[in-house]
Amino acid sequence: MGTDMSQAIRQLNQDRGIPEELILRTIEDTLIAAYKHRFGNADNAVVRFDEENLEVSIFAQKKIVEQDGVYDPVTEIDLDEARELNPDAEVGDEILVEIDPKQFDRIAVQSAKQKAHQTIRDIQKDSLHSEFKDKEGEIIIGYYQRERNGTIYVDIGKMEGILPKKYQSPREIYHVNDRIKALIAEVKKDSSGLQIVLSRTHTEFVRAIFELEVPEIYDKTVEIHKIVREPGFRTKLAVYSNREDVDPVGACVGLKGVRIQAVIKELEGEKIDILKYDPDPRRFIKNALSPAEVRDVIILDEGKHQALAVVSDTMLSLAIGKQGLNVRLANRLVDWNIDVKTESQFAEMDIAAESRRAVSELFGDSESYDNEISRISELPNVDSRIAQVLLDNGIDLIEDFIALSQEELESKGLSAAELDGLRKVIEDYVEIVEEDDDEYEDEQEEKSDEETSEENTEAEEYECPECGAKITVDMTTCPSCGIGLSFEYEEEE
Repeated sequence: MGTDMSQAIRQLNQDRGIPEELILRTIEDTLIAAYKHRFGNADNAVVRFDEENLEVSIFAQKKIVEQDGVYDPVTEIDLDEARELNPDAEVGDEILVEIDPKQFDRIAVQSAKQKAHQTIRDIQKDSLHSEFKDKEGEIIIGYYQRERNGTIYVDIGKMEGILPKKYQSPREIYHVNDRIKALIAEVKKDSSGLQIVLSRTHTEFVRAIFELEVPEIYDKTVEIHKIVREPGFRTKLAVYSNREDVDPVGACVGLKGVRIQAVIKELEGEKIDILKYDPDPRRFIKNALSPAEVRDVIILDEGKHQALAVVSDTMLSLAIGKQGLNVRLANRLVDWNIDVKTESQFAEMDIAAESRRAVSELFGDSESYDNEISRISELPNVDSRIAQVLLDNGIDLIEDFIALSQEELESKGLSAAELDGLRKVIEDYVEIVEEDDDEYEDEQEEKSDEETSEENTEAEEYECPECGAKITVDMTTCPSCGIGLSFEYEEEE
């Protein structure tokens, strides 16, 4: 039996990775559980293993009492019976009495076995959780076992991992026993068991693949600044070198592209753009729009991370990408909002305001710049088509636009949404000061009175009949010759 137990301990240790001390503790707990089920109390139960862990025994620790003085046979033993076990026993001493496992009934044994199995499962779960938790973010290789509701179950050795549908690349199709390389994305332990979630769509999966294929990334000579990805379609990777003599892009591509081809093959043909990270946002944006060649990058609003990239007419579709994928990934990579324009579109734009703003912000004079904006075309981020439509209708100044009603503006050929957008831009960049209504009315009345007075004065001027000097009806003497004046009015017939 000793040999059998020793072999069982060794097998559990090798097959399930359970440490020997935990196995021995499980055996001890199992025997104590059976003892408690049999005798109702296990406070005096003692389990002993021999030096080589070949034999295990369970004892009841009992107190020696006078003959006929035993009240609790589970915890007490009389002196005569004790001396049969140990001739030197005395009243008041304690003695270990070995319990024959045959005394345990079938129910006690069954209960102990269930407890042992549960304990081993818990130990194994804790051991596997600890092992795989340390491997989160690492690559693991497994084999396709089965599929259910889109989730693929992968044999990863000691247990089964799951590859959910959302973490599968749309390019890939798997069959039974196919080799699958995936990232350990998450290790979860709950009442239902241990779950290892795998992924082939995480950006960290791409990072781990590059670490395997590019030694310079693994040893930190070349580092990855950021990865953005549309799984199955395109990945953009910004890298930089910690050594001047190492080209980060060249190191990732490898001689004749051997390294990058290995990564592309692993990703089932997904396009990968490797570009150099640059702390200058203009150069970084230019690099991020690869494979398109960018002629120039203009920073429209540094605070809001808004920029304009100018490309040739032939490069526009390449810069934007299919369904806007290339520019969308570039936006995420550089964390800027990039607007791509062709050279012809750029030539039609009025970027003087943007240029002045950049200079003003450079010298800390952004407030004075805001006050200079008077034309609609000078507003940052204004749609050039809207500005042109307004200009064609004779509306160039911001104040002219504000003065018109919604109906008048919509009659110029602009939608309500476009007008609301333009008003939002004006609110963001222009401070509009409205005059007080009472002051405005007083000024208008005063101006009207002055004009009326001037008109009346001009209408009632006459010439002096004596010297020809100008006189008015309110004069009694000529200011030039001093002759007395009087005015008579003839009634019109």
